[in-house]
Amino acid sequence: MAVLLRGVRVFDGDGFGDPTDVAVEGGLIAPDASASAASGTEVVDGGYLIPGLIDCHVHLYGPETLAALARHGVTTALDMSSPPDLVAALRGLPGTTDIRSAMMAMSSPASAHAQRLKDVPAARESLVAGPDEVEAAVARRIAQGADYLKVVIDLPGFDQQTVDAIVAAAHARGKAVVAHASRSDAVDMAQRAGVDVLTHAPLDRPIGTARAAELAAAGTIVVPTLTMMRGIVDRLAGAGPGPRYEPARDSVRALHEAGVPVLAGTDANQTPAAPASPPFGASLHDELALLVDAGLSTVEVLRAATSTAAAHFGLADRGRIAPGLRADLVLLQEDPTADIAATRRIRGVWIAGERVSGAP
Repeated sequence: MAVLLRGVRVFDGDGFGDPTDVAVEGGLIAPDASASAASGTEVVDGGYLIPGLIDCHVHLYGPETLAALARHGVTTALDMSSPPDLVAALRGLPGTTDIRSAMMAMSSPASAHAQRLKDVPAARESLVAGPDEVEAAVARRIAQGADYLKVVIDLPGFDQQTVDAIVAAAHARGKAVVAHASRSDAVDMAQRAGVDVLTHAPLDRPIGTARAAELAAAGTIVVPTLTMMRGIVDRLAGAGPGPRYEPARDSVRALHEAGVPVLAGTDANQTPAAPASPPFGASLHDELALLVDAGLSTVEVLRAATSTAAAHFGLADRGRIAPGLRADLVLLQEDPTADIAATRRIRGVWIAGERVSGAP
């Protein structure tokens, strides 16, 4: 079905321009707004049009995962650890959120992460005991169709040699490495190994300006998942001394000021063993607000969930509104550059040109 979005203000990466028309044909943004209101064309008038949102950290659960993401305008989701059979079953379903995946994240048998998931068969398969098991573990994920690889750096857990070997093996095969690093010592290990993406922000102490400058110089990307970090702190509140949210927020501020690309991701999951479970879709809007609170502008936050996320994860066909790109689109009632909460007030969502059922 062709779509004509008439008189909409389009987000161009810097702000919203004057009202214009945007046409969608064959799942792509048309080179001009020649689509008319003829029979079979969906016509929608007015509003603020942004690219479909990208959540750079989720854990798939089932078809309901994709439905919840899509209803909230998340048209692409980057899965950070799920069984390959589940990923295969959810990939490419028409009219639903598009998926990229690391398959199962690699973790050490000695880690707290492994202990939490000891009763999950797929998690047991993901264990890597040392450097001599790295090549086989990386090759297995490549064969399963991993788009990038993920390593869980928990201490105690992997030693530096094993993390170094995982990064080297992945890079030799042309794959980026995402590192779970929720403590400052894990960030240290990840940095020494040369990982490409850090996910989470430390809760023990903030990343300082010197370390942030080093990460910027190395070209490291960060997906801080502030929603998850706040959820962990909230869950443990009242249970005695525990982690504080401020180090995570302050880390993001330092990283952003140093020029480290900060992407939007939530760690949304329904895993019973998880320390917190941000809801699919809705939590990305929470994340955008927390990133603004951490010092990013509303325009930077919108880019963190669209064009910047697409660029750093090699998704060249989306993240912007331009002719020939996928028609992953979210129409809002109000201007989110004036108030980031406006991303919650959705009028319509389209994935590859198909309107999402259940969205406003």
